[in-house]
Amino acid sequence: MLNALASAWWVFLVRGIAAVVLGLSLWFQPAASLAVLVLFFGAWMLVDGIFTAIGAIAGRKENEEWGWMLVNGIMSAILGVLTLRAPGITAVVLVLYVAAWAIMAGISQIALGWRIRKEVSGEWLLYLAGAAALLLGLSILWDPGAGALSIAWMLAFFSVLFGIGLIALSLRLRSAGGRLKQ
Repeated sequence: MLNALASAWWVFLVRGIAAVVLGLSLWFQPAASLAVLVLFFGAWMLVDGIFTAIGAIAGRKENEEWGWMLVNGIMSAILGVLTLRAPGITAVVLVLYVAAWAIMAGISQIALGWRIRKEVSGEWLLYLAGAAALLLGLSILWDPGAGALSIAWMLAFFSVLFGIGLIALSLRLRSAGGRLKQ
């Protein structure tokens, strides 16, 4: 496996550089970068939906569940078209999904802390994590525009760190590949 990974070290390098570039663009131009990401998401859903539907139809004789695959493909394609037609609404909906997730995660953490409080010490950490998630979700609901900006910055931070990790991995794989050939 190391041989296969080492021979493709450059793939990790390219992915790492792309992640760093994405992260920096999200950091310095968050609104424009999010708009482009939403458009790419819509295009991907459209293309994926079309090919899923084609695959379902082509494999209908071998696959008894091809109808579900076809419905999935059609729905993906429709959502892709809707996203491309109204990317602003898609961005707002995604931000609201993050808010809803954070609120639910916060409530779940607090409830879990309450349930295990007699069996585990340190349940206050669950309360703290739950409160932080709950406050994040509520603050995003309060001002979705600022929520989108903070999501862009978090994604920027993650992308840069992820990219640096991939670049470091690619250099290690390249070095390991050179040692394997000797």
